Amino acid sequence: MSSDGKLESSPLILYPVSTDTMETTMCYEAVVPHWFYARTQDGRDIWNPFSKEDSDKLEAAFCSGVNPNSIVVPVCGGRYDVYLGSRRCLSVYWDEEDSVVQRCSWFYKGDKDSRYIPYPENFSEILELMVHYQPTGLTDEWGATPTEQGRPRTVKRGVENISVEIPQGEPEQIDHLVFMVHGIGPACDLQFRSIVQCVNDFRLVSLNLLHAHFKKSLDGGQIGRVEFLPVNWHSALHADATGVDKDIQRITLPSICRLRQFTNETLLDLFFYNSPTYCQTIVDTVCGEMHRIYRLFLERNPTFKGRVSVTGHSLGSLILFDLLTNQVDPTGSPAHKAKASVQGSESRTNKKSLKDILKELEVEDLGAVFERERMGIDGLVLCSEQDLKNLGIPLGPRKKIIEYIKHRTHLQDTNCPPMETSPNPELTPPPLTSGTTFNMVNYEYFDVGIGQVRINYPQLSFHPEIFFAWGSPIGMFLTVRGLKRIDPKYQFPTCKRFFNIYHPFDPVAYRIEPMVLREEEFEPMLIPHHKGRKRMHLELKEGLTRMGTDLLGSLRVAWQTFTRPPVPTLPPPTTEAAELPVSELPPVTETPPVAAGEDVPVNEDPAALDVGMLNGGQRFDYVLQEKPIESFNEYLFALQSHLCYWTSEDTALLFLKEIYQTMGVSMDQPLQ
Repeated sequence: MSSDGKLESSPLILYPVSTDTMETTMCYEAVVPHWFYARTQDGRDIWNPFSKEDSDKLEAAFCSGVNPNSIVVPVCGGRYDVYLGSRRCLSVYWDEEDSVVQRCSWFYKGDKDSRYIPYPENFSEILELMVHYQPTGLTDEWGATPTEQGRPRTVKRGVENISVEIPQGEPEQIDHLVFMVHGIGPACDLQFRSIVQCVNDFRLVSLNLLHAHFKKSLDGGQIGRVEFLPVNWHSALHADATGVDKDIQRITLPSICRLRQFTNETLLDLFFYNSPTYCQTIVDTVCGEMHRIYRLFLERNPTFKGRVSVTGHSLGSLILFDLLTNQVDPTGSPAHKAKASVQGSESRTNKKSLKDILKELEVEDLGAVFERERMGIDGLVLCSEQDLKNLGIPLGPRKKIIEYIKHRTHLQDTNCPPMETSPNPELTPPPLTSGTTFNMVNYEYFDVGIGQVRINYPQLSFHPEIFFAWGSPIGMFLTVRGLKRIDPKYQFPTCKRFFNIYHPFDPVAYRIEPMVLREEEFEPMLIPHHKGRKRMHLELKEGLTRMGTDLLGSLRVAWQTFTRPPVPTLPPPTTEAAELPVSELPPVTETPPVAAGEDVPVNEDPAALDVGMLNGGQRFDYVLQEKPIESFNEYLFALQSHLCYWTSEDTALLFLKEIYQTMGVSMDQPLQ
């Protein structure tokens, strides 16, 4: 391969073959080709093999005799399409650079190469013909001749003779679909990989765990696999359409350029989400992307009958939380009690005249313009920004009117039609409660009273089965918004399960269960290790803690016994008491013995703690077990702890366990 990444013809000098002995060798066996695809990395093409199942599908299509220009083969679980004629591989659900596809049978490796590189197809055919007609029976590995002037290379025939790992194929049956929403910034881990690459890793981890912990159900055909698809909103927010990057760049100071660039690309996303303008862009992008991918997924998988779940990392979890909080109750009843105030404000708005509205917006001088056009309130709400511009309305008043139209439209969308009968209170999820009052300016206690930015939250076309939050700041944001307590009876209108998963050293993560039970102190649920039991250092730490507690308890009992005052001598019993029969003696109440150092148990089973209905009555704060090396220095691994979820086997196994539990499928062996 040349420095520009292109394949070049090999300088390998082969031994001359005599024409007198040119005949087909009787022991010749045709080589079995394998299909590869190339990914560009650091300016070089890295060739990776398809799985055996995908390679067999491509080979069958290649040998079918049909015009290759009309053949499209889905590969990699249906997430990519291979156009056989042009030898290109295109992604289906997201934007990605096309990959080159090649039918490979001969490979070479130079002295500086770390892996074998396939020869072009036409060159491989020439080499195969030479092997076919070689009289002396050439071996599968050739070395360069001593007289060769080019770089020495090792050439091998057949993929089975090179050290390459063929990836495991994916089951065609898809049981569940999970959308994964990223957090701040374009990169999702310390390697600065994109959301697509991180989701690919998480998908691979889940496939390996399926074969390890659900092998019986997998081999029996009860289950297939879980599909994970990324949802990218960062690129839409920072695209040229919004122009926000150019605006920020104009006001950015020229010093410490790289640090400021990193801040502009990542940390500013938090401020964008708290801006009414850009928050609407983010929420619309997340919802729109999930709708687009979901429709495309159903088109490509018409037999899919499974459910859908959502996952959010960091800020992505907060976006999903606000989105799910503002979904409409599927029963048709008001989703939250606070909606009554919204309906009341809507009815009051309907009674106002156009003149009153313009006065509230401080643009009453524009009344003559609307009177000239014979426009009332109904006509005003139908106006677009271009219509107002055509009327000659300046930019400032125009923005105020557009904001009013959006707000009024949202009130109409969220306002449920009046019911003839009183709604069933059991079907009405109680609101999140708060200890504060109405916020000012652009922030209000919306339908559920959690202080979101006043925007129009779109409705999802599906009802999520489970909402998983990773390294989530939801608890902190709710507290900052003024929410002090979550009603134990509250649950998402369209999603009945919720899990708040975090690493103990994650600096961004916060708990949520204490907002439900404010008076109690309790530990989160510990996520089991994917190989069973606790990590050794945690068991050792727990054992030492228990031993220390028992020792202190024994010393406490001994000290109490030593310092107890002497018991006075009791007077001899009276004759009457001595003559009473045993049956008439007063009963003696025995106090059960308490072990040394043992306190009165508050709740022996932490899973039985009642933390409300946010997760269907079950616990939802789950903490990962830190690795032994991480326990040496919490600060050193803090940043890595916030980005560890994409490759965490423990997290992936919790996903699979909870998802398949809804289908009545359990693991082969429960974890301790």
